[in-house]
Parts: sequence; C-alpha cells; structure tokens
Amino acid sequence: MPSHRFVALHLLALGSAIASRPALADSAAPPAPSPSTFGAPVAIGDGFSFDPMLDGRLRWEDVQLPARALSADAVTLRLRAGFELAHAPSHLSFLAEAEGNLALDSQYDAYPYALPANVQYRPRYAVVPDAQNAVLNRLQVAYRSQMLSLTVGRQRINLDDERWVGSVNWRQNEQTFDAARATARLGPLALDVTFADSQHTVFGADAGPRVAYDGRFWFLGAAVKTGPVVTKGFAYLLDYDPTAFGFQTNSSQTYGFRSAARLPLAPHVSLDLMGSYAHQSNYKDNPIRYAADYVYGEGKLGIYDLTLGGGYEDLGSDPTATGGAYAVQTPMATFHKWDGWADQFLTTPAKGLVRKFASVSYRFSQISAIPGLNAQVIYHDFSSDIGGIAYGHEWDEAVGLRTGPVNWLIGYADFVAHATGTNTRKFWLQAEFGF
Repeated sequence: MPSHRFVALHLLALGSAIASRPALADSAAPPAPSPSTFGAPVAIGDGFSFDPMLDGRLRWEDVQLPARALSADAVTLRLRAGFELAHAPSHLSFLAEAEGNLALDSQYDAYPYALPANVQYRPRYAVVPDAQNAVLNRLQVAYRSQMLSLTVGRQRINLDDERWVGSVNWRQNEQTFDAARATARLGPLALDVTFADSQHTVFGADAGPRVAYDGRFWFLGAAVKTGPVVTKGFAYLLDYDPTAFGFQTNSSQTYGFRSAARLPLAPHVSLDLMGSYAHQSNYKDNPIRYAADYVYGEGKLGIYDLTLGGGYEDLGSDPTATGGAYAVQTPMATFHKWDGWADQFLTTPAKGLVRKFASVSYRFSQISAIPGLNAQVIYHDFSSDIGGIAYGHEWDEAVGLRTGPVNWLIGYADFVAHATGTNTRKFWLQAEFGF
C-alpha cells in the first residue's frame, strides 16, 4: 500500500500535468475575460450573464511538535464550486457556492478542542484544523453600481488587512458571515457598514458547538484618500451569544484608525508605510471588564524586484482586568497573516503580545521559464506586553511559482519557544487553481 505522502506527491504531479494542457489555459493569454476564455462569464441574453466558479487546492501539511512527541501529516483536497447569475441593467446578481474538503489520510487531528463524538478528533496526532466536510460556503444577493454596493446573505468578508475581520482563507474551510454589507463612495470618502448575526468558523459542518458563533456584530468604517495617503476610521462591535465554552468573553468594542501610503522615491523604488492604533474594551454581556490598546507600524522598501520590510505590533493587555490581566483579542481575524505561520497565537496571551518582525522577498521576474517565481523570508520575535516575557521567535519561508493555471507553494515555519509555547515546525506543499 503506497503511503499518503506518495499519494500526495503524485496527485500534485498530476495537477502539474493537467496545468500544462493548452485546452485549459494559456499562461501568456491576457487576463481580461473574453467569450473564449475558459471559465469567463457567458452572456445568456436580456442583460443576463452566467459566471461559473470553480477552485481547488491540494495540500500536504506536515506538523512536528518534538517536545510533546506529536506529529501530523494531513493531505487534503478542497474544492469550491458555484455560479453567479448577474443582470447588468438592474445591477443585481445572485451567487451560490458550495465547499467540500476531502481528507486523503487520517494522520492528523482536525480539531484543536475536545470533540470525542467525532471520528476526526484524533488527539494522538498534532492538530491540522482542516476537517473533512461539505458546506454551503456562500449564498448571497448583491446590488453593485459605481457608487453603491449592497450584499445580503452568507458571504466572504475581508476588511483592510484582515487584522480584525477576515475569511481565514489559508485554511481549507474558510470563515464566512451571515450578514448585510453596504459600501458607498462619495468623492474621496468611502463608507463600509456591515451587520452580521453569525460567524461560520473554519472548523466545518461537523464541529459541534463551534460550527458557528452567533450574536450581533457591527463592522463600521469610513476612509478618505488624501494624495498618496488613505486613512480609515473603524469601529468593531462584537456581541457574542452565550456559549457553554464561554466564547462571549470575546464580546468587545474596538475603535481605531489605520493609514497606508505608497511613496515613489525613484524609478522602480518605492516606500510603503502602514500604521494603526485602536482601543478595545469589554462590550455588552462580556463578564470581563478590561481596556487595552493596539499599536501597529510597518514599512516596506521596494527596489525593483526586491522588497525589504520590518515593523512592530503590540496587542496590549490590561493588568487590572477582572480576574487578572486580559489582552486585546481579534476573534474574527485571519491570524495566519499576522502572528506567524506556525499559528502559535490564535488567542492573544493574557499579558498581551508584542511582535517585532523583519522580512525580505524577491520576485524572479527575469526567469521567464518559471512564471511567477518568488521567495519570501520572515523573522518574528514574540514577547509579552506586560513584563517583557520572551515567548519565542519564528522563521517563516516560502517559495511560489506558477505552471499554467496552477499556483504552487512550498512553505516552512519554525517556532522556537522560550518562556512559553511549544517548539513547532510545519511544512507545506500546495497546488491551487481556480476561475
């Protein structure tokens, strides 16, 4: 019997072979859709168009926790399929999308919490939270014009840099919201208002009490562009319903602003600057009384194909909170983009989290034989906001490339614990396509 690693590598090889077939796509073709482009919207008369949607992701994720003698090898295949029916004269559209994740082996624990009744709860293995399941991922009606858009139904929401609200697209099952969202543009002013009553988690349809978190959630934003600078004020009001596992302790009110700018310094040289500040405190029925600040700053210098970056982030903590120190929490964030690819800080430690980081990335644009070839290295240093406790440090590395319509990723994360946490190493091999 071939091993699951053997199966994974041969499935990835099959993906490469499929990608090379000219009938599917031509990497040199222009990106703008046309009637002859595979997967492009099809006009069906009277102002209607039908847009089929399909994307797939095959991934092998290897996890090693040496100190706990735990490991995992997860080979999963995620498929999303759906369609959007649009009517151009009325600016209305209807979108439906299903999502399925197939586990090609069982040598991993699909849940980071106890779920004994589920056969995918396997605590003898390390956690890879990509449970096998099938769900209705999106079902929405939308109105879109140049000045106004309104989307109602189950939908994907990625706000700004996804620090506060995101779809967690790194996981095979993405996070979606049952919500009504409106955006409007009034000259240089952009408004974004969302009300949601359910947060569908990445744990999937068989996740017991954590399939979804219900409540009343407001995401409010107003942005203005002044020259190269975009500044946005935001408010996130999260009122979670009570749960047996106490998730309502994440009920919070967060008010803040963020600014971002791209400054051209010379031909092929630019400087990107990003900064944010927010103040968070308890909200509604949260039994914990606290107030803490969030601070973030980052700069990126682009020189031709080379990008150098660095920054600082502080999820602050309140030492006088009910029951002891309590820190800023971001329960709707896309954590994988922020706190290291090893996913050690999916909940902010009680004494807060300070992250200092530096990065270097390079696009190999001169190597035309390997389209999209790029590489990235990130270093993180983690410590507490209170007391300066050294949590640990992490190295993240990735190489990406493209063959036809398939995007490939090789990734590695190495978290070394100091005062807290668990030494963790993760490796990924991934192929992804879509239209």
